[in-house]
Amino acid sequence: MKLQMHGNSLFAVLLRSPWWVAGLVVAGTFGATRLFLPVEFAAFAASPFAVIAAYVGWKQLRAPSGRRIAAKLERLRAMSWDEFADAIEKGFRRDGYTVKRLAAGRHASADFELVQGSRSTLLACKRWKAARTGIEPLRELEEARRASEAAGCIYVATGEVTAPARAFAAERSIRVLEGAELARSVELPAAKKRPAAS
Repeated sequence: MKLQMHGNSLFAVLLRSPWWVAGLVVAGTFGATRLFLPVEFAAFAASPFAVIAAYVGWKQLRAPSGRRIAAKLERLRAMSWDEFADAIEKGFRRDGYTVKRLAAGRHASADFELVQGSRSTLLACKRWKAARTGIEPLRELEEARRASEAAGCIYVATGEVTAPARAFAAERSIRVLEGAELARSVELPAAKKRPAAS
């Protein structure tokens, strides 16, 4: 059985926050504990938060800049379907998934089935270039998930996802893959170098 952290636990919230938030929790925990206990115990009580602050800081240092993410998303929008599908496939394989392309008739609103262990997830990305996504494609993906009895589903978007569509996705536990997370999830071929001007 795989242990999973509750999404609203203090540790989960700190892992999603900037590193300095965990740093403030370290200082607060140490200061409050120091009022009642010796320094060694105060340091021990604050140490889990210090580890989280260090981990989150390390992750944020390694994260690509906003400009690099924007450039990668532009490259994705300029791709043909075959190029984009290959990039998605390679990215999820790199992350440990078995990736199966779905035939057009079967689960028409999903393009891939991602399998990791016994868990199956449907991925829809054919409308990745859409400037704006409403509820309808998410509803279709949710229906395909129910029909296939998949554990989850992911919708890929490079454009705007409307507020009602986001609410629907949150309500149905549909993961919307966009922005920096999408940029990290794909495996792009190396950019072709331009020949030097003579």
